[in-house]
Amino acid sequence: MPTLLQPVLKARKTPIQARSNATVDAILQATLQVLTSVGKERLTTTRVAARAGVSVGTLYQYFPNKSALLQATLRRHMDAVRHAIETVCAAHKGDSLLDMGTALIHAYLAAKMQDVKSSAALYSVSSDIDGAAIAKAASLRSRRAIVQLFATAREPLTKDPELIANAVVSALNGFSRSLLESKSPELQLSSTREELTILVHAYLRTCIR
Repeated sequence: MPTLLQPVLKARKTPIQARSNATVDAILQATLQVLTSVGKERLTTTRVAARAGVSVGTLYQYFPNKSALLQATLRRHMDAVRHAIETVCAAHKGDSLLDMGTALIHAYLAAKMQDVKSSAALYSVSSDIDGAAIAKAASLRSRRAIVQLFATAREPLTKDPELIANAVVSALNGFSRSLLESKSPELQLSSTREELTILVHAYLRTCIR
């Protein structure tokens, strides 16, 4: 499969005014809608502009091509997941380690799988648009928040919070990847959450003195 783009593209124009922000939001939402309805091969800037209710010229003011559109849409999705993790980490400082793990799992899957069809569609194009770099940038901030969260655990820990965070994040990413690659991710979400909780809890128990 030919890759659409090697380097990560940036939007041409940074929206400053509220109207510009609304235009960009409409374009990115339209990109996701077109992607899920017709697939990446048939997604074009013309289709996206029509769905967003803007001219192609207006779209090009912000995004130079199809790949930039998809990258920005994926980046917005990853930022939403990161924000959900940072929010839950701030809310659960000082809790027990197992409660922290449970809260992280629920917040992560709720954000990652808020719209399973959209998440699966974005995952399917990730390798074509250097999605690994986008995911890594979001993951670094999420991981820092999780490290800081575990450092406040109510119980004495037998392992370094950063080591614990790395293991838990790896479990979250691995289970979500498996879910998105399945034939019916929406039907397996509940069971995946349960199995992930069992796994993470079993590991976290080994981290408590």
